[in-house]
Amino acid sequence: MKVYLAGPEVFLSKAVEVQKEKAALARAAGFTPLVPGDLEIPPAPTKHERGLAIYAVDEGMMLASEMIIANLTPFRGISADVGTVFELGFMCGRGKHVYAYTNTSRSYYERILNDHYQGNAALRPDGRMAGSDGLSIEDFDMADNLMLDGGILRREGVLIKREVPEADRLTDLEAFKQCLAIAARRHLR
Repeated sequence: MKVYLAGPEVFLSKAVEVQKEKAALARAAGFTPLVPGDLEIPPAPTKHERGLAIYAVDEGMMLASEMIIANLTPFRGISADVGTVFELGFMCGRGKHVYAYTNTSRSYYERILNDHYQGNAALRPDGRMAGSDGLSIEDFDMADNLMLDGGILRREGVLIKREVPEADRLTDLEAFKQCLAIAARRHLR
């Protein structure tokens, strides 16, 4: 079974090393990993065209996969990497098996309230908590935006949450290994 490995690891200084480790773990679990950054991207005359070429390669890998394991650890802010979020949505929309993990146990609500608004929030007259700008703060006891948690769980997928020290948050693979083990039990009999 082919599994698409999505996450912000492609941006790390040791991206190749981390992605190779994830691919090796996926192979050891019995899967055929398809990893962004694995394939040769055709040369392109402009940065824009190169970006489109990368997208085309990644979409091809997603179309060839039966499953995704997405790293939803917050990246460059309070939420998951936007590209990974797109990939997860793409796979949900195609009816694929979906698994995800995050290396923070803090809820989306906690991160919005404390990291984005620095605790500067109050109840609105409608009973919803809102930040200093008046925007409501999503409070559904979920790892990230309700569309991510909902998409995974509606497809009987799994979302693993762990608390990992900040320095290791984007490289720790224990939650990834848990996703692999659960997916292998379910799909590789």
